[in-house]
Amino acid sequence: MEANNFRILVVDDEMDLCDILRFNLEAKGYEVTTAASAEEALTLDLPSYSLLLLDVMMGGIDGFTLASKLKQQPATAHLPIIFLTAKDTERDTLRGFDLGADDYISKPFSIREVMARVQAVLRRSLEQHATGTEAQTMCFQGMQLNLDKKTVCIDGADVPFSKTEFELLLLLLQERGRVFSRQELINRIWPKDVLVLDRTVDVNITRIRKKIGNYASHLVTRLGYGYYFEE
Repeated sequence: MEANNFRILVVDDEMDLCDILRFNLEAKGYEVTTAASAEEALTLDLPSYSLLLLDVMMGGIDGFTLASKLKQQPATAHLPIIFLTAKDTERDTLRGFDLGADDYISKPFSIREVMARVQAVLRRSLEQHATGTEAQTMCFQGMQLNLDKKTVCIDGADVPFSKTEFELLLLLLQERGRVFSRQELINRIWPKDVLVLDRTVDVNITRIRKKIGNYASHLVTRLGYGYYFEE
């Protein structure tokens, strides 16, 4: 994946932060544009960008409103969005994913974390375009994961999932029958610079089982090895 093939737009009213992100992204080979407001961003050729790094709390049009506008327009509906925000409650995070965000990074953040998240989102976007699957769902019986909106529907009812819970369930569904060790799940789901204990994986799996209800028996523990999703 060549970084110089991607154009990134950073929208944030903190210009110092814009400059820091632009410097570091350009150092990785990305072409970067910055905008100090959503209104300024809307004057740009948005469909030409590969990724949008979007602050939530801005004067005038906020980030959630801008994302909603973009997702309603065919030309920008599939533009990957990473929210950058000081709002880190589960409710705000879920709202971001409901709007179709690809990732959600809470301030203050490390530049290494942003670089890793950017690379991961661009890789997923590239893979989706290559296979012609920009709009996708992952289903199992009455359980449906909307990969665009990052939402989960269980037997017709929307069930709130955290980002980690969603990604864990998606991974296990995508590779059904494969046993993942806790360390493998940590490596695949959590940022590289975050310390995660095995117990954290167990807690998230327990939460997922409670949320998927009648399908919990399909999320199997293989003692001494890890977890897998069974047909």
